[in-house]
Amino acid sequence: MSTDGRFLVWGDNTLARRLASELINSYGVPVTVIVRAADADQAPDIADLEPRTGDPELRPVLVVAARLTPDVLGRAGVADATAVALVERDDVANVDAAMMVRELNPTARIVVRVFNPILAEAVTEMLGDCGVLSGSEIAAPAFVAAALGDDVPTYVKLTDEFLVTAHRDEHPDPDEVVCGLAVLEGRTEPETLPAADADADLLLVRRYGEPPRPAPRPGRQPLRVTRLVLGRRRLRYALAGVAGLLGLSTVLLALVRDLNPWEAGYLAVVTALGGIEGEVTGSGLEHVVLATLALAGVALVPFITVLIVEAVVTARLAVNAGALTRPVSNHVVIVGLGNVGTRVLRELHGFGVDLVCVDRSADARGVAVARELGVPVVVGNGNSAETLRAASVATARALLVLSTDDVSNLETALLGRALHGPGLRVVLRLYDEGFARRVKRSFDITLSRSVSYLAAPAFAAALFGREVIDAIPVGRRVLLVAELPVGAGCDLEGRHSPEVNRPNEVRLIAIRTGRIGQTLWTVPERRRLVRTDRLIVVATRAGLAGLLTRTRSNPDAAPLPEPEPLRLLTHQSWPRRATDGDAP
Repeated sequence: MSTDGRFLVWGDNTLARRLASELINSYGVPVTVIVRAADADQAPDIADLEPRTGDPELRPVLVVAARLTPDVLGRAGVADATAVALVERDDVANVDAAMMVRELNPTARIVVRVFNPILAEAVTEMLGDCGVLSGSEIAAPAFVAAALGDDVPTYVKLTDEFLVTAHRDEHPDPDEVVCGLAVLEGRTEPETLPAADADADLLLVRRYGEPPRPAPRPGRQPLRVTRLVLGRRRLRYALAGVAGLLGLSTVLLALVRDLNPWEAGYLAVVTALGGIEGEVTGSGLEHVVLATLALAGVALVPFITVLIVEAVVTARLAVNAGALTRPVSNHVVIVGLGNVGTRVLRELHGFGVDLVCVDRSADARGVAVARELGVPVVVGNGNSAETLRAASVATARALLVLSTDDVSNLETALLGRALHGPGLRVVLRLYDEGFARRVKRSFDITLSRSVSYLAAPAFAAALFGREVIDAIPVGRRVLLVAELPVGAGCDLEGRHSPEVNRPNEVRLIAIRTGRIGQTLWTVPERRRLVRTDRLIVVATRAGLAGLLTRTRSNPDAAPLPEPEPLRLLTHQSWPRRATDGDAP
């Protein structure tokens, strides 16, 4: 694909900023970014992007427009654009923009950010040369892996194989090891794709069959009114007070009237409920006890009735709203049910993990999903102690904070750790790398991820028509599994397959040949690459950018020679067997 034209990006969010930086600094292509306003969201930071090479031609050009129209696209140069990325947060707006782009430029490569999978499939079929990606889908596995630690491996599903991450201490079969992914032990930051597989602690391993499916989760438990009613604190206190009063009255009546405990208890209860008429006989202490019981009964009966009704109504409302209705422990609390929170919710639920979700809005995208899955939802601010207590964060195994506000996420994390204690596993969604490092040093919160950092490389590769199959989280970093064609006349054509590898950047794991259905998982070292090959690699962000350059087609390359036409042999053209009379 030619890269002579300009690349267009529509969006002023964090993904747009990361994508623009990736295109400028990793691929060295000029970028125009369309934003709503010069001071909207990340627009000022996009305008201030400086190319690492210092080339002024690579500084981003900003086009400001409150809404995207064909005229705005025309001003941005869409007619001559090589590729266009539409990465606003609104699915419908992105799809509408994609249709406008296709009308104005029938040949440009279009990459659209879409969350809804049904809409994504329709867009792919409708617009031809179009890639449809979801940033939340790319980033979700990294948050799941951070929340569960080593309990859940990362699966990479290919068309004819699936791969899985494994630690060396799990002793995987050496014949199944595809490559070493990272050196983790004794390092503050992992070393990815080491030169020697033997040095790696984290491995990529082939597996046969299908990935294990989680066991089906039990359905939602029916509402138990007794449990919910007795769970109300004020009601428990009221019932305890009544029981104490009845107990004391029973003892006093047994002493004054010389009754056995059963008789004294019966007299105390029926008197409190108004079932005994007053008597003038008996001692003054007996009169005081009976009068006190009668007065207490008059006050307590309606009070307890109100508490019971309140508890039942509140419990019913909680169940209808999907809120937590029973004590839970060893669960994961998810704060923030936007696109990323919804994806993480589905993945963790699929692994059979007990969950409690929190969001400030009952209309958030993931609230309906949580209720459909039978996952409790607490509606309230995540940085409120009352909300986190309602989510039972004190007994949770992990807290995932996934809203889009870095400062609010940190506040929620610190509050959750204060309510739980230092043993809580906290995973933060943080955009700013510098802020993440300072949080790690100051608050010892080591697990943070950036959605845009994880997703931007896949969007950039898609703009060049290359497929990123999956992403493997390694700490805050990410390794990309990608499939790239060997372009005609590219730098790698005719070279031996090991020359694809670059330590700490790129590792070739398989080659799809030009033969239908053939994939070489063990590539001979002396095999030369041809333009009908497709490379399956694991790469860092920088490594993938470099490999795209090395596999890019050369327009001056000689075409493949035309195959000779098949010639039908007749009996006249069959070769004759030599005889003694034939000339030598």
